[in-house]
Amino acid sequence: MGLFFDVLSSINNPNQGGSIEQLSQITNTVNELTSNNGLNPSAMQGIMSSLGPLLRPVLKEQMTGGNNPLDNVMGQLTGGGNTGLGGLESIFTGPVQTQIVNTIAQKTGLDSAMLQGIIPKLLPVVMGLLNMGKTTGGTGAGSNPLLNAFLDSDKDGDVDLGDVFKFANRFLNPVS
Repeated sequence: MGLFFDVLSSINNPNQGGSIEQLSQITNTVNELTSNNGLNPSAMQGIMSSLGPLLRPVLKEQMTGGNNPLDNVMGQLTGGGNTGLGGLESIFTGPVQTQIVNTIAQKTGLDSAMLQGIIPKLLPVVMGLLNMGKTTGGTGAGSNPLLNAFLDSDKDGDVDLGDVFKFANRFLNPVS
């Protein structure tokens, strides 16, 4: 639940770019992907939980690269929608996506062909979520506590994307 608290902090902190509207759009997209692919919420949570550990090393590698393309991609996300890979293709190349799909298929038991259609749509959604933590007036990972918390697996290990989306849905749709 730790990463979800970082999401809430990005919403509550006027110096960060997160908003309830952004979180709602992101969770709605995930929920649409869930229903459009005939999945139940727990299956999507499994996909998201498996996706996080696969994304972390790819993103960390981009941050340590010379020209830091992660900064560029995160900057591009600030002005765009989350409908496709766009600038993410430079980070999540075909072979990387294939490896992600195959690993998630093995972990979840879900069909890799279905995942091949879902993962390219989930990547920009997850990056959009992580970009909610950007510091207003700043760009990139250096000024994004939410992204830094996601990448800092040594902190407490509580960076499960599946849990983030589960708690986001509960936050946005409380049961009365």
